Amino acid sequence: MLFIEYPKCTTCQKAKKFLTDNNVNFTARHIKEDNPTYDELKLWYEKSGLPLKKFFNTSGLLYKSMELKNKLPEMSEEEQLKLLSTDGMLVKRPILITDTKILVSFRENEWLDAIK
Repeated sequence: MLFIEYPKCTTCQKAKKFLTDNNVNFTARHIKEDNPTYDELKLWYEKSGLPLKKFFNTSGLLYKSMELKNKLPEMSEEEQLKLLSTDGMLVKRPILITDTKILVSFRENEWLDAIK
């Protein structure tokens, strides 16, 4: 499993502790130092079944300073994915990538189902 995190994020810390406490083998990846690529984001988005907006860190300072709340509705999926791939701080985290699921944000019950 691949665990995409921003180590200073408290939700990411909780998710990482959850994985460790449940003896899950995973590879951690720092989202700011190793930003997801356009191709990765496109694959994860398509595999997740989630709306693309769920991949944006809407509470982040960068999202707010870029006024993306108003701009995203006018952008194509490709433009949104390209934008996400420019800076890891725009991407919602944590993300857990398994063979069959892509989980964005940490909800313990969902993650419990995914690691079984």
